[in-house]
Amino acid sequence: MKTPHFGKFVLWTLLSLPLLFLGYAWQSGLLVYGELLHLSGEFSARLLVVTMAITPLRLMFPKSGWSAWLLMRRRNFGVATFAYALLHTLVYVSRKQSLSLILDEGIEFSMWTGWAAFLVFLVLALTSNDASPRILRRTWKKIHRAVYVAAFLAFAHWIFIAFDFVPGLIHFVILLTLEIYRLWKRRKLVRHEN
Repeated sequence: MKTPHFGKFVLWTLLSLPLLFLGYAWQSGLLVYGELLHLSGEFSARLLVVTMAITPLRLMFPKSGWSAWLLMRRRNFGVATFAYALLHTLVYVSRKQSLSLILDEGIEFSMWTGWAAFLVFLVLALTSNDASPRILRRTWKKIHRAVYVAAFLAFAHWIFIAFDFVPGLIHFVILLTLEIYRLWKRRKLVRHEN
């Protein structure tokens, strides 16, 4: 019988595969700076969509085992989202190597939205542990609702910084559609209970 720890190990192995590929491709010269920057940000954005899609999918398929499995592992997907956002940020900072240049570029809308999203992700990642909900109590939920703000900022960053804004816009529309469904379904369930 598989233990929960074994399942978590397998999940984290899968979540780490793109990171291993990026590291190998960068070291071997298969990827240049711009490609590594783009792919690390894209992996983070896609994992963000997966993470935020879990609740709407659970509402769509409340009796399915796979949606329950996703719900139990939502924190893992969220932390992986931050890990790729951190990689994206480190790649950018290591290339610029100048605080003044980073600050100069940071005032542009396409850049400060990315920085703001990263700071929110940082807070969410730091409080994504078993102790934080106990310590912060109701404040923890309020903090983690900031993921919606972070998602908006992250996709604004992607759409306005990319040469081709279409992929970022498509991901944003998919996420927006799922979130609209989540709100509609929750409201419907509340009305049904009353």
